[in-house]
Amino acid sequence: MKFAKIIAAAGLAVAVTCGSAMATPTGQIWIPSTDVKGLKEVNISVDNYIRFSDAATAGPNYYDLGVTTGLLPFENFKIEIGVDYYTDNLGSGSNQAKHPILFNFKAGTPEDAFGIKGMPAFAAGMYGIGTFDHGATGGNTMQNIVYGLVARTLPVVGRISLGGYNGAEKQFGEKVNNGILASWDRSMPEISDKLWLAVDYMSGRNYNGSVNVGGSWSFSKQVSLLLGVNVYNPFQSTLYGGKPTFTTQLDINLP
Repeated sequence: MKFAKIIAAAGLAVAVTCGSAMATPTGQIWIPSTDVKGLKEVNISVDNYIRFSDAATAGPNYYDLGVTTGLLPFENFKIEIGVDYYTDNLGSGSNQAKHPILFNFKAGTPEDAFGIKGMPAFAAGMYGIGTFDHGATGGNTMQNIVYGLVARTLPVVGRISLGGYNGAEKQFGEKVNNGILASWDRSMPEISDKLWLAVDYMSGRNYNGSVNVGGSWSFSKQVSLLLGVNVYNPFQSTLYGGKPTFTTQLDINLP
C-alpha cells in the first residue's frame, strides 16, 4: 500500500510539472553527496534543467523524476537505491527519450560513525545505470558512473566533500570518462534555519563536467525547493555539456 502511494505521488508530480524528470542519488546540486537514506525514508524529486539559450547548439533541456529509498535500519551504515525517469526535449529522435529509465544505488557511513570522533563520512555508489545499449554504433543510455566520496563538516566553514568518478567509455568517450568530484555546502542559520547553500564541481572533458551553484529553501521537513545554475566545462572553445542551464529541484520526503 505504501509503495502504491509513492508511485501515485510520483505520478502526480509529473502531471503538475507537465514533463518527465530524473532523480539522481541523494546529492548536492549536480553531484552525489555522502548522505544516504535510512530505512523507510523515501525521497521523490522533480528536477528540471532549462537552457538559458535557445540556440541550435545550446543543447537539450532535461526533465527528471525519481524515487530514492533506504534499505537498512542501521545508523552507522546505510544503503539506498533509486529509479529515475529522465528524458530530454528531443522527442522520438533521442535514445534517452525512448529509454528514459535509469537506476542508482549508494552505500555510506556518516561522520563520527561507530563512535569514532572526527571520522569523516564515506560514500560509494553508481548512478546513470541505463537500460539501452544498441552496440558500438547504435547509441546507448548507460552512463554507469561509479564514484566515491569523503566528506567532513568544519566549524563555521561548512561541509567539504571530495572524491572521484569513472563512467562508461561508450557513453563519455575514451580517456574523458573520469575526473574529480568536489563540493561545499552549508546550512545558513545566521539567515534562516530553512536556507541551505552549495557549490559543487565535476571535472572532465565530457557533457557532465560542470560548476554548479545553488540554494535550497525548506518549506517544511517534507518539502524543499532548490534553485541553481549549471555552467558546463569548456575545453578549447567546445562546450560538451552545452550552454548553461537553470535548475529547479523539488524534493518531497516521506514519511
